[in-house]
Parts: sequence; C-alpha cells; structure tokens
Amino acid sequence: MTTHAPDIEVPPAQARPAPRAARRRRSPVTWVRGGGLSTLVFLLPMLVVFTVFSWVPIGRAVVMSVQETNLVTAAEFVGLRNFRDVLADPLLWTAVRNTLYFAFLALVFGYPIPLVAAVLMGEVRRLKGLYSALAYLPVVVPPVVAVLLWKFFYDAGHTGVFNSILGFAGIGPLPWLQDAATAMPSLVIEATWAAAGGTVIIYLAALTGVAPELYEAAEIDGAGVWRKIWHVTLPRLRGVLLITFILQIIGTAQVFLEPFLFTGGGPANSTLTVLLLVYDYAFANSLGGDYGAATALSLMLAAVLAVFSAIYFRVTRSWSTS
Repeated sequence: MTTHAPDIEVPPAQARPAPRAARRRRSPVTWVRGGGLSTLVFLLPMLVVFTVFSWVPIGRAVVMSVQETNLVTAAEFVGLRNFRDVLADPLLWTAVRNTLYFAFLALVFGYPIPLVAAVLMGEVRRLKGLYSALAYLPVVVPPVVAVLLWKFFYDAGHTGVFNSILGFAGIGPLPWLQDAATAMPSLVIEATWAAAGGTVIIYLAALTGVAPELYEAAEIDGAGVWRKIWHVTLPRLRGVLLITFILQIIGTAQVFLEPFLFTGGGPANSTLTVLLLVYDYAFANSLGGDYGAATALSLMLAAVLAVFSAIYFRVTRSWSTS
C-alpha cells in the first residue's frame, strides 16, 4: 500500500519593496539646464530692490536704535538707553491708549461697514459695476487731498458742511476737531470712508467664489436674504474675514496721516498716536531730532505687531480651514 505525503501549500514569497532610486545630486550644470539661471536673472531685480529699500533700512534702524544720533553730529553708542528713555516717557502711554482707542473705533465702524456694503452689492442684480466704482472712488482720492477736504467738512463754524446739515435740525455747531471727546471719532470716520473701498473690492472678489448652487439650495429650503447671508455667505468668507481683520489691526496701529494733518496730536494730546510720537521724536527739533529714540520706538511697535500677528495666525489657523 502506497501512501502519499499530504500536499503542503507553500505561501508565496512576499514581494520585497523596490530599492529607492538614489537621489541624483544637482550639479551647477544641471541647475543651469533646469532653468535656475534664468529664474535667478528674473528674481535679481526684485532682490536688489527689496534689499536696498527694505532690509538695509531695517538694519540701519536697528543700529540707530542703540545710538544717540541726530544725523548731524557723530553718533554715540548708548546701548539700550533709548529704549529705557522711551518707556519712561509719559507721552508713550498716552499715545498707546490713543492708538488702541483709534483701533477699537476703527474695528467697530470700519470693519463691518465694508462687509455689509459688499454683501448688499452682491445681492443687487443691476448696476453692480457702478456701485463697485462708487465704493472704490475714495481710495482713488489722494490721502492728503481727502484729509484737507474733510477738514473743510469738519469746520467748527456755522458754515462747516456738517454743522450746516446739523443746523437744519437745530443741532450744533459742534467742535468736531477742537474737542477731545469728538476729535478721535471724527478721525475714524474719515479714515473709514477713505479705506473702506479697497476692502469692499476684496469682499466682492471673494463672493464670486461662492457657488450659486448653494444660494439656490438655500432658496429651495425657504431661506430668506439674511439667512442666506448668515449660513452661506459668511462661512465662505471666513478666511478672507480673518485676513482683513489682522490687516486692519496692523493698519490702525500705524495710523499717522489723519492725526498729523487733522489735529497734530491735539487737542491736549487726545489724538497723539504711536507713529505721531515717532515723528515728534525725530522731527520736532528743527536742528536735528532724537533719531535713536524714534527708531527704538519704531522697533518696539514692529515687535509688538509681529508677536501679535504670530499669535493671531496660530490661534485662527484652524478657523480659516474648518
């Protein structure tokens, strides 16, 4: 009787992973053949301009911040004394409070107005281009011209434009720029009018990326205009809203033109801002200002804004993508 050994199924050999292809080192010749030289040629003008007009002045400012110099006499190294003097200046904290107050009012008035205007323009069916042009028109006006125009509007006499309008209602005249209580809000109103148009255009461009099918689905579900805005428009604009928010904070923290041309920091330093204080440090004395203190305060402002921006983007990183 013959017996057969049981058949044993041999498992197939596991496929070994293919060896990784060795990375080829790029030699200068391959870099040139791959277009690296032409890329560098196109980038070189931008790098030169950026270095000359950005990095070199920043480096010069860092050096000046530890010097006592008025750009007339020889500079003297003083270490951190400029920073200590700036922090000990009582006007610094007045300027910081005023800058924060301006930023707060600008966010309350200047942040929602462009969004509301863009959403309303997005809902209209006719003359949308005309409304966009009218919204952007204040941005085209030179800033100095706009301030001088509004200064005429803010005239404290009966002949002032705003006081003439209020006079028909039996109100006024109001000292718009001469009263510490109304000077800063007056500056914010003009700054909002001057800068809102650019933000409106940004929001209108973002609204073009919202799929029309979402609005059609919302209409089928019986949603009205406000529910469509709340549940469709605003969630799609979340990333843009976060960017414009931080840009507005950075811009308002560096406000200079309005307080400089409208009030010069008055009345009673009620509109003195941080950048206006930097200007006073540098140019208040016609024989040569304290450029060391001016650059020290500028670097302190830049450092605060950089830290705030880093924290802001860290906190809102998940919000912009969710």
